[in-house]
Amino acid sequence: MSRSRSESRREQRPTGDETEAQAGAAPSDVGPAAAAGGRRLALDVHGRLRAMILSGELPPGSVLLQAEMARKLGVSRTPMREAFRLLQEEGLIDARPDQRARVRSLDPEDLDAVYGARIMLEALAVSMTAKSFSAEDIERMSDALKRMRGLKVDDQPEEWHAAHHEFHSIATQAVGPRLQRMIASLGEHSERYIRLAQLGTPASWGKAYAEHEALLDALRSSDPDEAARVVARHLARIALSVLAEIAPEHEPAATRTALAIAGNGRH
Repeated sequence: MSRSRSESRREQRPTGDETEAQAGAAPSDVGPAAAAGGRRLALDVHGRLRAMILSGELPPGSVLLQAEMARKLGVSRTPMREAFRLLQEEGLIDARPDQRARVRSLDPEDLDAVYGARIMLEALAVSMTAKSFSAEDIERMSDALKRMRGLKVDDQPEEWHAAHHEFHSIATQAVGPRLQRMIASLGEHSERYIRLAQLGTPASWGKAYAEHEALLDALRSSDPDEAARVVARHLARIALSVLAEIAPEHEPAATRTALAIAGNGRH
């Protein structure tokens, strides 16, 4: 009887292999969660650095040291390395092995490509939106424009850009999720150029607000052709004014071609 109990206890006791397997199971449970947390932190750091670059807090040509930026943002070097990699993939920084990372200079070819794409996509989107624009949409868009007019971009840049983003989001809301993501991504990428246009040509503020008002009027009137024409001319004017500042010798082929297609008032 005692022998049987002893054998039973031995059978119930885990073997060495089973003990190692059980010991190894705990890290596998913790590992994915830790990895996910690290990924979220890296994305948060990336978002903060990206905002600093787009706002001009980190101007073109600024040297970025991982250790220094990690201390400034209160994080370790690991998420900072991943954030740098993401910024480099977006074309916002240059980071080569054994060299200091720098915020990329404003690139006229990049500006031309971004605005050429924005003109085509946003002209499509506003022409579709004009066909189904409601009284509630008019009210929301009018409110966003009023907030833009009431804010001083120099004193409240984030609030102004949030209202500006909302205005354009409502104007392009009729397209599907994929196109909305593309338009939003291009809009975010062009934000640094918008800020430069505001700094370089402050006298154009009145013109910009008139163009926003004209876009709202076209949507209110359910006029897709006029809406496409207005937004195409508005975006092209921004691109061309910034190019005149940073690279007057550059020929903006994409912007001008997109304007000729989307801004001809025949959709």
